[in-house]
Amino acid sequence: MRAIIVDDERLARNELKRLLENFPSIEVVGEAANTVEASQLIEELQPDVVFLDIQMPGKTGFEWLEEWDGFLPEIIFTTAFDEYALKAFEVNALDYLLKPIELARLSESIQKLESRFQRPASTEKSVTSNHVLGGNDQIFVKDGEKCWFVRLDRVRLCESMGNYVRLFFDDQKPLVLKSLNSLEERLDPKLFFRCNRKHIVNLNFIDKIEPWFSGGLQVTLKGDKAEKIEISRRQSIRFKELLSL
Repeated sequence: MRAIIVDDERLARNELKRLLENFPSIEVVGEAANTVEASQLIEELQPDVVFLDIQMPGKTGFEWLEEWDGFLPEIIFTTAFDEYALKAFEVNALDYLLKPIELARLSESIQKLESRFQRPASTEKSVTSNHVLGGNDQIFVKDGEKCWFVRLDRVRLCESMGNYVRLFFDDQKPLVLKSLNSLEERLDPKLFFRCNRKHIVNLNFIDKIEPWFSGGLQVTLKGDKAEKIEISRRQSIRFKELLSL
C-alpha cells in the first residue's frame, strides 16, 4: 500500500518513516510539508493512505480535507493534540495517532488499513473483477437479509457513507461495503460522473443543471425524490468538458 506523509516538521516525517519500515505492506512514496504540496502529490501519485498532520502553517489538515474534492485516499491523522479525536472520526478518518507515535499503536492503524484492502469477496461480489461495468451489466447487491440483482443503468446515485456506499435505484437505498473511490474505478465514466467527495451520479438521470456557489453546479435528478446534488467547482470544469460539443 502506497503512503504519503504530510507534516510540516521534517523530524516528525523522518520518525514516522522509520516506524513504517517495520511494515512491509507499506511503501512511503512521497512527503509533503503542507497541504499545497500534499494536494499535488495526491493527484500525481494517488496513494492508498495519507498520514496527515493537523496543525500546519497555512491550512490545517481539517481545513484542507473539507475543501479537497479530488481523489481521496484513506486518512490517518497524526497530531500532538488529543482534542481533535472526535472531529477526526466525524470526517471519516481511518484512525487518529497521537505524537509521539508508538509502534504498537501504529501497528493497530496498519491492521485497520490492511483490512480495508482485504475484505471478504462475499461482501463485494458486485465489484470483484477488473473490467469496467457498463449500464447493461447486472450487479448483485446484499444489504442485511435483502438481496437485489439490478442493472447498473437503474442506479441513479451512489453516496458515500463512511466505509459504505449507498446505492439509489427505484425506491431502494441499500448499503454496500465499498469505498466510493473503489466503486468509481469500476463504473463506466461515460455513464457515471463523480460530482464531489460523496456522490457519483448516473448522467442519464440528470433532469436539470443550475449554477451554484463558488463556480460549481447543482444537478437535480429525475424521479419523485428529485435529489439535488452539488458538483464541486473542480469537477464542474470536468463536467462541462465531458458534455460539451
